[in-house]
Amino acid sequence: MTAEEVRDTGRRRDAATASDTGPGAVSRPADAPDRVTRRWLAALDLTTVSPAEFARLAAGLTDAEVADLAADPALRKRVLDEVFARMPCQMRAEAAVGLSALIRWEIVGATTETYEVTVDAGRCVVRAGASPAAPRTTLTLGDLEFLRLTSGAANPFGLYVARRVRVAGDLALAAGLSRLFLVPTAD
Repeated sequence: MTAEEVRDTGRRRDAATASDTGPGAVSRPADAPDRVTRRWLAALDLTTVSPAEFARLAAGLTDAEVADLAADPALRKRVLDEVFARMPCQMRAEAAVGLSALIRWEIVGATTETYEVTVDAGRCVVRAGASPAAPRTTLTLGDLEFLRLTSGAANPFGLYVARRVRVAGDLALAAGLSRLFLVPTAD
């Protein structure tokens, strides 16, 4: 399913269940009125969904729906891969001038998926897996927190204070990630 099909689905929704049917709105599919299903999300071509559309879709998921979707290992990996693949395009190069850092993300769920984001001289490179290099900071968080954080639906400081994200290493770098990357929002 392409992004255009997602938008079309949103426009065709029953008005009684519509919460956002404006231009570019991403909504639940007509065949899943109560929840986004694994099948529907698996059919969605994530590469055609803009960051803002993805944020709207993610913000509309309940905690239970995120848990259900994350229970499918292939789907979980596909969503994580897509989010991390977009990071180089979402980086604010002007904010990264003079910065050289390896940022390790550990997404904990049924398994732990590790990704590394290297920022150096205004460039960003992402790789799946942990390298032998020592990260400057490591963020460890669950599937729900990761999805909420990367879709702009959660406050990073609030997650840290609530101990829903753990930071090892350079806390100032971790706190400044929202200045380094454009974080899409559902607004």
